[in-house]
Amino acid sequence: MPAVTADDLSALMAQVAAGDREALRQLYQATSSKLFGVCLRILSDKDESEDVLQEVYVTIWRRADRFDGSRASVMTWISTIARNRAIDRLRARGPLARAEQIDEMEIADGAPSATALLESAERAGALQRCLSELDERTEKAIRTAFFEGVTYEALAQRLDTPLGTVKSWIRRGLMKLKGCLEP
Repeated sequence: MPAVTADDLSALMAQVAAGDREALRQLYQATSSKLFGVCLRILSDKDESEDVLQEVYVTIWRRADRFDGSRASVMTWISTIARNRAIDRLRARGPLARAEQIDEMEIADGAPSATALLESAERAGALQRCLSELDERTEKAIRTAFFEGVTYEALAQRLDTPLGTVKSWIRRGLMKLKGCLEP
């Protein structure tokens, strides 16, 4: 299956919220290996992790209408559900139960880890917030140049603005972004 973008996941989640079973199947195909990894890391038991994963998708099906894309990405939201369900299962074992870490049960997956996706989502949110603080002209120039891959020359022609001016807008905007994104 080709790589699924955050926008693809958001569209699938909206369809799941509308009761589309095919969208749930596609969401499962796109995310189940990551969520299984989350469960397995916490529970260290393959069978129990599979059970919890099923509970996770039932929860997603039932609560998809509660997803708020302005608060978190789809991957962050469903990873949190998986983590919480796995922890609940671990707690249900009782106070003396202890999960052994199973390192040899690594599941081969070339996609980024759930933690990396969570960190990426946080960085993307910070970038969006900082971009929105720029003036509209500068924000548009930076988005066009960096997110659409348009050259400065083509951008200058598109905006009917001298190349040096466009470069200055972008340079000043990038400096502001750097200041906004640094702790």
